[in-house]
Amino acid sequence: MRLKDKVAIVSGGGKGIGRAIAAAFASEGAAVVVAARSLPQLEETAAEIRSGNGVVLPVQTDVASEEQVRGMVARTIEAFGRVDILVNNSGITGPVSTVADMDLDAWNETMAVNLTGAMLCSREVLKYMVPQKSGTIICIGSEGGRGGDGRAGFPRRAAYCCSKMGIIGLTETMAIELGEFGIRVNAISPAGVAGDRITNLMKNRAAAMGITTDELMARHVSNYSLGRMAKESEIASVALFLASDESSCITGQVIVANCGQHIVH
Repeated sequence: MRLKDKVAIVSGGGKGIGRAIAAAFASEGAAVVVAARSLPQLEETAAEIRSGNGVVLPVQTDVASEEQVRGMVARTIEAFGRVDILVNNSGITGPVSTVADMDLDAWNETMAVNLTGAMLCSREVLKYMVPQKSGTIICIGSEGGRGGDGRAGFPRRAAYCCSKMGIIGLTETMAIELGEFGIRVNAISPAGVAGDRITNLMKNRAAAMGITTDELMARHVSNYSLGRMAKESEIASVALFLASDESSCITGQVIVANCGQHIVH
């Protein structure tokens, strides 16, 4: 088992990519703490992991809250005595709006959850990773914050894209700062990932553009070399690789998992 005796925290672990990552880690022997704002979703994740005899602790947490993040990490240490892996996955889609019409509260919420939350979770686990001189941090970015052809950003998604650009900067900075302590930090950059989140986003974006959801989805998928979006389980497989010793010489990298997506404007 690739993560035997490891302790992992997965933020945004109540659904989607986070749930898939948590389940994959548990199946490889890790004790997994899943954190998210929705307790019912966390309990669903925990039930799935326990059904496979995995070890899991659900902790209701708003990663934008400094106090709640501190409490979540403290509960991890109380339950398992250490933390070896952090996956910064919590994120919201943010407002579908042009910058000219941007609502400041919506902008600030997106930054608080997507970027500040990742910093807070990282800061708190590093209080334990640095003294033990080991650990792995994986941040979930986005092609909207990277740009596969040298450009980044999507129309009407400024808040989300800027938060994910920040995730890349946070990842690369931490990798430089923490290498001397044996701590690796990497990011995964998916494009669209099949599931409820992308479907709901496409509905909102299509409405803003005055076209149908099916039309926008077809246009979007046509720009993937593989002709499809990634599955949640495929992103989880990349995270598992980065969390394991198989990637022991990899740090400061953005691993693109986008099914060959080209930037769509």
